[in-house]
Amino acid sequence: MRSTARIPGGMVRAMGPILNVVFPVFAIMLAGYACGRFRILGNESSEALNRFVYFIALPALFFVSMARVSLDQVFNLPFLAAYGGGVAVTFALAFVVARVAFPNRLGALGLAGLSAIFSNTGYMGIPLLMLAFGEAGMLPAIITTILNGAVIMAVAIALLELDVHQGKGGLTVLRGVLAGILRSPLVISAVAGLAASGFGIPVPKAVATFCDILGAAAGPCALFAIGLFMVGKSFTAGMTEVSWLVLLKLLVQPLVTWWLAFHVFTMDPVWAAGALVQSALPTGALVFVLAQQYGLYIQRSTAVIMISTVVSLATLSLLFVILGIG
Repeated sequence: MRSTARIPGGMVRAMGPILNVVFPVFAIMLAGYACGRFRILGNESSEALNRFVYFIALPALFFVSMARVSLDQVFNLPFLAAYGGGVAVTFALAFVVARVAFPNRLGALGLAGLSAIFSNTGYMGIPLLMLAFGEAGMLPAIITTILNGAVIMAVAIALLELDVHQGKGGLTVLRGVLAGILRSPLVISAVAGLAASGFGIPVPKAVATFCDILGAAAGPCALFAIGLFMVGKSFTAGMTEVSWLVLLKLLVQPLVTWWLAFHVFTMDPVWAAGALVQSALPTGALVFVLAQQYGLYIQRSTAVIMISTVVSLATLSLLFVILGIG
């Protein structure tokens, strides 16, 4: 009892529901680590799971999720500007500081920036906004998930492809970057889903069910693969850089988004709070999926995901108390 006596009662109450969302995320990573640590699965299993997520499960999830949302609902400009502004400012800060304090190749710098902005909107954001606002919270959660998948991920892939093709001629680099983006299963599936929505093409029920089943496996498999990857790796390597990125993710991005959502743009209070909550989420597992796919920045991005997930139990609880939720 002494350990909670100094914590405000509202924060203690808020922690319970949030723990129900945060704990399974971390527990799946821990299960993956245990399976690797006790050699139930070998080191190659992490890469195999990652490839399943990248080429199969996530494309299915992206396609069916985006096909179900009408484009006029997606383009809530004040909401997009508030959330996107927080993303842009935080990414720029992460990228610039990393170039000076943690110099690395362009792709790694891009993944550092992605680690500081890519919220776990699908696996944690949707249930948290549903918990906070009921059905009214569903649409802001879906829109931020679409923004992450269709726009932010495409920018990250462009930076990674630019890194891969560095040192070549300008036209060759441009062709390589465009080809890398266009052949990415994440971008292809997102564009296909948005096209189906925009042209009013219905997704057959059997196809939608197929995508739902596969898509549901994306989050757990990615989280499990993170745990597997960390077997034998140092949890404290690069802790200064990792701590900086966690600070950006859980404090700086929400502060910028709060200022934009509540003091710059005018929008419904639920949408403003939705933008803030989504920006305050820990780093999503898709950053690890992309890092492992390109063989860059894997340990650092994994550490940011794991640490930000644990720390977010406290930061999200405090945010819910400030917003008067729970």
